[in-house]
Amino acid sequence: MTQPSGTVFIVDDDEGVRSSVTILLESSGHRARAFGAAADFLAQYDPDQPGCLLLDLRMPGMDGMELQRELVSRHALLPVIFVTGHGDVPMAVEAMKNGAFDFLQKPFGHAELLERVRRALAADAEARADAARRDEIQRRYATLTPREREVMAMIVDGRANKVIAIDLSLSERTVEIHRSRVMEKMGTRSVAHLVRLALALRPAADPAA
Repeated sequence: MTQPSGTVFIVDDDEGVRSSVTILLESSGHRARAFGAAADFLAQYDPDQPGCLLLDLRMPGMDGMELQRELVSRHALLPVIFVTGHGDVPMAVEAMKNGAFDFLQKPFGHAELLERVRRALAADAEARADAARRDEIQRRYATLTPREREVMAMIVDGRANKVIAIDLSLSERTVEIHRSRVMEKMGTRSVAHLVRLALALRPAADPAA
């Protein structure tokens, strides 16, 4: 089975854990990078690099929870899998409520670790694809003139050309021209698709507002 793409980042102050997990991941076809401290990871963190993060909850200096909060403040997409001891499970559950993807309790099996990583990488790929689609929709929306945005909002609202023409004090022919340009610039031929694109724009730019 082809592995999901992306790098598995390991942040753990235990050198033995870093080494064994790295070997396991690489032998299973994953790319892996290990760090002994949260600060070291942050120093090289690139938000555009896909992957997931295996993060030890308890570490000296910046601990796992603090690193997670920092990533959240940066609007990071990177899924975080916390690695915890038995007594840390309540903290791990709290971390998941704050956006962590999953947690693994020590000691964990190889198959369990690889399955969690596979799911996290797949989730990261899906989130990045969704973000890219939203960016493209927003880029297209930005090319519309103010009048075309008004017409788009009314189309999305289900109004017919005749109604739009009356509401905007335009001729029906002018509305048809605006409508055609909206559909062309937004890259769609159907109103149903245009509505989906409009929904994807919210709340950055709400054409139905």
